[in-house]
Parts: sequence; C-alpha cells; structure tokens
Amino acid sequence: MMKKIFAAILLAGLFAMPLHAQVSFGLKGGLNETKLSLNQSDLEESISNKSGFFIGPTVRFTLPIVSLGMDAAVLYDQREGEAKDTGEKLQQKSIQIPIHARYGIGLGTLASLYLFVGPQFGFNVGGDTEKQKVSDWSLKTANISGNAGLALMFANHLQVSVNYNFALSKNAEYKVIKNGIENHVKVKNNAWQIALAYYF
Repeated sequence: MMKKIFAAILLAGLFAMPLHAQVSFGLKGGLNETKLSLNQSDLEESISNKSGFFIGPTVRFTLPIVSLGMDAAVLYDQREGEAKDTGEKLQQKSIQIPIHARYGIGLGTLASLYLFVGPQFGFNVGGDTEKQKVSDWSLKTANISGNAGLALMFANHLQVSVNYNFALSKNAEYKVIKNGIENHVKVKNNAWQIALAYYF
C-alpha cells in the first residue's frame, strides 16, 4: 500500500511539471545525527544515539520563472542506536526516498538559498519478512517521515543543505527490562542531517 501511495505522489508531481522545467541529475551524500524518541519518556535515558550516513542519486526540477521546484532522491541510509545497559546496538539500514518542494532566493550570480519541505518514504533492506528481528529490537519494514530545511547552492551545481528529518510513524519496537518489569517501547527515529550534493 505504501509503495502505491508513493508511486501516485511521484507520478502526480512529474506530470504537474511544465515541459520547460529544467532537470538536473546528481549525487547526494551526508551524515545523520540520530535522535531516538521513545513513547515512554522515562526510558529514553536507556538509549544512546549514534551518527550515521546516507548516499545516493538525486534529481532536481527547477521552474526559473517563479523560483519554485522539486527534488527527489533514492538514498541508502544507515542509522544506529545503542542500549546503555547491555551495549546492544540497533543498526537500521534502509532505502529512503525524499520528495521535496523547494523555493529559491537568489543571492547573486553565484549562489542561491533554497527552503525545502516534503515527505520521505523509507524501506528497510536485508529482509523480506513483516518485521526484521535484531535481538530485542523489532524493526518495521516501511515507514514515513518528513523533512524541513534549507540549502545553499553554489554556481547551480554544488549544494550544501541542513534539515530535520522527523518520523511520522514508528520505526521500531524495543524491549526494555527495568526494575524487573518488561516494557515494549515504540521507537521513532528522528535525525538532523547535513548533506552535500553535486548536480551535473
């Protein structure tokens, strides 16, 4: 169902683009600073957050008349968390597909500032079961999140961006034993992201 929704959104966006839109392809990569959010706040101190990375191809659609556009990417994304009491690690590997609407502000002939916002669709890799099991972690195979951020484009080719990626659905469940009581905690994987992209 998630794949059908994503396909419909992507097709609608592509068909909405005027024929004169400028299209650029490129490569994007960057770092995640993960923040795992638990639905039981008193257990959040049991989780240690880790840095991760992402990389993959990207495409940009620009409407030069109104400074509006879109971008999309297919990214291999890796994030980590760690249980402080056992040292046990959660390593989430996924394919992330962000789709952004963007608005540009010219800063002269060599640079432009862009504001962007949009959904991101994630699919875990490495398993084909309903849930992937990693010891006390239970990872969902698909999730949806959102992005909001800004980017600085140099010479219409090199882009540096920062954004906040916030989970709109749970990424996992985590079994925590505290004071002899077993708790099943819902986990959302949020992250600050810094990225570098080059468009050809």
